Amino acid sequence: MSGPDVRALGRHDSWDGVRAVVAGFGVSGFAAADNLNHLGAGVLALDETTTDDKAEKAELLEVLGATVRLEPGATATLPDDVDVLVTSPGWRPDAPLLAQARARGVPVWGEVELAWRLRDPNHDTPWLCVTGTNGKTTTVQMLDAILRAAGRRSIAVGNVGLPIVEAVMDPEPYDVLAVELSSFQLHYTDSMSAHSAAVLNVAEDHLDWYASMADYAADKGRIYERVQRACVYNVADAETERLVRDADVEEGARAIGFTLGMPGVGMLGLVEDILVDRAFIEQRDSSAAELCTIADLALGSPGGAAPHNVQNALAAAALARSFGVEQVAVRDGLRGFQPDGHRIATVAVADGVAWVDDSKATNPHAAQSSLQAYDHVVWVAGGLAKGARFEDLVLAVRDRLRGVVLLGRDRQVIAEALSRHAPDVPVISIEDGETGHEHGPMGRVVEAADQLARPGDTVLLAPGCASMDMFTNYAERGDAFAAAVRARTGTTD
Repeated sequence: MSGPDVRALGRHDSWDGVRAVVAGFGVSGFAAADNLNHLGAGVLALDETTTDDKAEKAELLEVLGATVRLEPGATATLPDDVDVLVTSPGWRPDAPLLAQARARGVPVWGEVELAWRLRDPNHDTPWLCVTGTNGKTTTVQMLDAILRAAGRRSIAVGNVGLPIVEAVMDPEPYDVLAVELSSFQLHYTDSMSAHSAAVLNVAEDHLDWYASMADYAADKGRIYERVQRACVYNVADAETERLVRDADVEEGARAIGFTLGMPGVGMLGLVEDILVDRAFIEQRDSSAAELCTIADLALGSPGGAAPHNVQNALAAAALARSFGVEQVAVRDGLRGFQPDGHRIATVAVADGVAWVDDSKATNPHAAQSSLQAYDHVVWVAGGLAKGARFEDLVLAVRDRLRGVVLLGRDRQVIAEALSRHAPDVPVISIEDGETGHEHGPMGRVVEAADQLARPGDTVLLAPGCASMDMFTNYAERGDAFAAAVRARTGTTD
């Protein structure tokens, strides 16, 4: 006997009798399970692992009537009589639970898709959406800062901040949502129609998850589907413009480019050191509206004026302007913006050498952007490469490199690229298990970098790789680097 057609249900419909399985019990999985349970669906949440936090949340949900299984093997088999499967974003499409759902014709949604379907029709809050290989979080947080400076009730959601389903179910509606979306989230999203959307860049990443770069780019491009107002793209990245051209958008939606050069009509860009808008003003054929200066971006952090952060600011400004935000709010929001840690954060300056933590640079594209912000660099790199290559990066930055210190499981991938394209650059490789230092492997890394650096150089942690081979996450890696640097240089926070 077939159950209810969940595709026809929204937040004001009865979900009684709907049998929902939630795959994964992380932040988004818990949010999906909690809200489906609140709507009256019968919820079964499954995960292969447990933690104290998961166990606590599972106990809460079970008190409220849901069922939660957190144990090895829990996700091997999809139960009978399931009406919808909501998956966490990191789950591969070939995972057994998802494959079984598709074979049975059971809808497979991500938490983003669920959130879109649960929007309040009486308060149609616009979504301003951002994706890209790098810069997503910073851009969304910049956008949120601008929207708040404009007096809008805004919040950063999605791949950063609050799960989207929590935001859309808030009893007090938001004026607008600043939404960060990963390629994984977009893969499981089918009906979203953003007010405006941006793809910041497309570069090699997650090739351990995707069969090809084309598949990865295609998922990024899904953000433009059904866009209502503006598709924002990076003039310097032809792939982002191609994705706009291929998108099926709503009538009247515009393509809006951003560039570090002089902007053409319908773009945002730079005139000397001023960020300007030639897209959302009436006289765009003959003039430009001043938004802020590059110096305004540097108020939040020393790395705020790096070229890739100027691009992030232009993209955030374009999305905000598409929503009708005034010029002064763009300036005020960007002036007051404070980035998260581990993003071009200066840890110390000692003996003429600057030590900079950009542990968030977890792929070659991000590392290259970071390296190009400095003239003479001792580069600290390595970790989990996720199938990425480093040939183009090394060719682009080799003249800047004073030396390189490598660590982590895939350090040899970088070493081989350096050997081929920058054979004269000194390379020190920290072997697995090599400690001999009170601050562990990172202490040895900092010691080696100090040996290579000269006054005027920057020692830059921009790993180009994920961190999970040696650290819990990129933040722990950055913290270890900072602690070792401060111990070596005798500096404090």
